[in-house]
Amino acid sequence: MKYLLDTNILSESVKTAPDKSVLIMLEKHQHEIVTAALIWHELQYGCQRLPLSHKRDIIESFLNDVVQNMLILPYDKRAAAWHAGERARLSSQEKMPSFVDGQIAAIASVNGLILVTRNISDFEPFSELKTENWYGA
Repeated sequence: MKYLLDTNILSESVKTAPDKSVLIMLEKHQHEIVTAALIWHELQYGCQRLPLSHKRDIIESFLNDVVQNMLILPYDKRAAAWHAGERARLSSQEKMPSFVDGQIAAIASVNGLILVTRNISDFEPFSELKTENWYGA
């Protein structure tokens, strides 16, 4: 595996007008992608908040038929230790990224993966974390 996909990358597939660059990269790297349990949660939560509708049916099908069949990495003790170290380092610099972003960064980092996200700036404070943005690539 090479890439950990963030919520905004995975959800691109079910948008009415998806970014073509993202779709091309998803196809190109389909055998090199994983996601994280936290992202699975974000996708499930977003879907379950929607009223019953055709849109929700499409998203549920995507989650059950595509995302659920991907490797979904946990936030384990290695990730928790990395995250704790980064939080301590960043808090001493008065930088405090969101807790969930720290968890996602930790999962990517300890597994040697490139985090693919539209929100590169949210992850810039983390040391030695590789990121890519597939939008408009």
